[in-house]
Amino acid sequence: MLTMRPMRADEFPAYLSYFIADYAAEIAANFGLSAEASSIKASEEIAANLPDGVSTPEASLICLTLADDAREQLVGYLWYSAKSDDRSAFVYDFYIRPEYRGQGLGRQALALLETELTQAGIEQIRLRVAADNDGAKRLYENTGFRVTGINMSKLIGKK
Repeated sequence: MLTMRPMRADEFPAYLSYFIADYAAEIAANFGLSAEASSIKASEEIAANLPDGVSTPEASLICLTLADDAREQLVGYLWYSAKSDDRSAFVYDFYIRPEYRGQGLGRQALALLETELTQAGIEQIRLRVAADNDGAKRLYENTGFRVTGINMSKLIGKK
């Protein structure tokens, strides 16, 4: 059974290792930066957004796990922030490890998140998905998300 639990401080370095590499690849692909520049930018952004790691106020860092009697298996991560003033949550990162994809765990995780947020009085979940991430877009559309805008970018001053 899939469960969500708060990330422990000792798990944060492994999350950073995954996140920075993944986000840097997205930055490089979408903004034309070098691998080194993308890694620096990803590191700077996560340091600014999660200055206190798992203890950062208003940030919920979640481990998605499968558990049986013998052990717990980490299958992914979820990072979101919920705001009671406008009753919305924003998902900054949602990741299912590749070896666990295609098993319905992403759908289950989003259902668990929706239940938790509904119980907390949240009425809307928002997120951003990279244009080239067809699997994520398909999952979000199949679980009721709809496109509300399109981010666009243009590189200037480079040849």
